Amino acid sequence: MIFNKDTAEKTAELLLQINAIKLNPGNPFTWASGWKSPIYCDNRITLSFPLIRNYIRDEFSKNIEKQYGRPDVIAGVATGAIGIGILVAESLGLPFVYVRPEPKKHGRLNQVEGFLQKGQNVVVIEDLISTGNSSLLAVEALRAAGANVKGMVAIFSYGFKVADENFKKANVELFTLSNYENLLHEAVAKRYITEDEIQALQEWRISPSTWGVEV
Repeated sequence: MIFNKDTAEKTAELLLQINAIKLNPGNPFTWASGWKSPIYCDNRITLSFPLIRNYIRDEFSKNIEKQYGRPDVIAGVATGAIGIGILVAESLGLPFVYVRPEPKKHGRLNQVEGFLQKGQNVVVIEDLISTGNSSLLAVEALRAAGANVKGMVAIFSYGFKVADENFKKANVELFTLSNYENLLHEAVAKRYITEDEIQALQEWRISPSTWGVEV
């Protein structure tokens, strides 16, 4: 995973400011997977704040060309990354497609929506990386459609080891605007959490599937 420290710290601060990321070690959230978590992230909230969404758009646009060169197409992962993906494609003056979690059951049975030609270079936009499984399914669909996936960019990553392994196995380079380490640093510095609460957040990241489970 690649990131820029200054960008990572600023992005984390902005996400905390608008409650796109909420930290509550004392009263954990429950994810759809059933995991107990002291953190909840909903980066779609950024679309409601023009200055922040424009910052994310500009950082994505700048780093896409820096990391991967200018692609032919921008692809957003449905549904969380469609909005920001369109903004990035518009900023770069590039075509946009989006990738469904699975093919439609009717009509043309598309999984990739939009005009995509075989052999085109694509950079994938994602809002959040946890294990990476759903994000990499989008990469598989693009490759099956004949695209050359240059890499993926995401707003935030939890930095799970399993995600690193999954991206390495899939041969996909990941760039993120921010990540868990920088989030914790900013959360303590700006007093969103205390030094005592940070231990619970660090323990959760080590074993998120078993954290908070009573034995």
